[in-house]
Order: sequence, then C-alpha cells, then structure tokens
Amino acid sequence: MKVAIPKEVIVIGRIEIRYLLEGSDTQGALVLFEVVVPPDVRVPAPHRHVTYDETIYGLAGICTFVVEGHELPIAAGESIFVPRGAAHQFQNRGTETARFLATVTPGVLSPDYFRDIRALMSAGGPPDQKRLGEIMLRHGLEAV
Repeated sequence: MKVAIPKEVIVIGRIEIRYLLEGSDTQGALVLFEVVVPPDVRVPAPHRHVTYDETIYGLAGICTFVVEGHELPIAAGESIFVPRGAAHQFQNRGTETARFLATVTPGVLSPDYFRDIRALMSAGGPPDQKRLGEIMLRHGLEAV
C-alpha cells in the first residue's frame, strides 16, 4: 500500500505534471498525475491515445477539453472520460490557474514520456516534429 504524494514534478514550459502513482506502484492498473495549467499557456497539440484511456477530474479553475470536436469546460469537481482513440486536446482560457487529475488506465504512461517531451521542448528553437511524433508513438500517443 502506498500514500500518493508527488514523486516528481516535471515542468514543460509553464505546465507542471506531478506524478502521484506510476504503473509500477499499481501493478500496471493505472497511472495518476496532477496537471497545473496557467492561463494562456502553450498546450499539447491534438492527439489520441493508442493503448490507454484517460479520465480527467477538475481540481481548480476551468480547463477546456476538446474531445472529438466537442468543447467540454471542466471545473473543480467535474470529470470526463477520454477513451483510447479519441482525438483531444486541452487549454486554459480562463484567468486563473487550472489544475486537474489525470488517470490513465491501464497504467502504461510513464513519466519518461513527459521527460522526453521536456527535453525536446528545451532544445531551443521550434521542436523537431518528426522527433516529437516518434516520442509520442513510443509512449502510446499519436498526433492528430
């Protein structure tokens, strides 16, 4: 049994990802992380998950998810389920920082994905789109 406290905070630009549970903590059942999204920040491009589902639970502020073309503003206490294969992205259009929990099932998305993205985005200049696509595919995501 494990108490979930942030194991690592991965910062990509101004977005923070706080890993709480990794697949190795849950026998591969799920991954749990908190995402902190300031207003007007660059966010991930539309993508889909190939090998896992994602459930989002709002903690603070409002983060607008666009899932298969449908806009879904998620506030504190609200949740959505993003099934594998569904094209989606998110952004904070508000004036306060948004926070949400993301649960990935099964627990196959390791922090290495976000570390690899951070390294790519920190390299300077525009990110290499081919390398970005390779990183995404290696971790079960596809750009849309």
